[in-house]
Amino acid sequence: MKASRDRTVDEMRPEYDFDYSKGVRGKYYQRLLNEGSNVVLLEPDVAEAFHDSDSVNAALRSLLELARATKRLTRPTNARAKAARR
Repeated sequence: MKASRDRTVDEMRPEYDFDYSKGVRGKYYQRLLNEGSNVVLLEPDVAEAFHDSDSVNAALRSLLELARATKRLTRPTNARAKAARR
């Protein structure tokens, strides 16, 4: 039984004949540096809380909205700002 586990089986179809000698390492690296990226790596404990990109985006949008709402609530009005300057 162990021998069958160790044996490597080539499951790639013949029509997928890749010529790896023509591959270029880091082909898009410079473009990534120039254009920037929106890829973010999450720590494992944070990633565990989210099922997919949509859930991460929803949580971040919710946090942004909360931050905006809180900023509006805590922003001093003109009267308070004038009184604070005196």
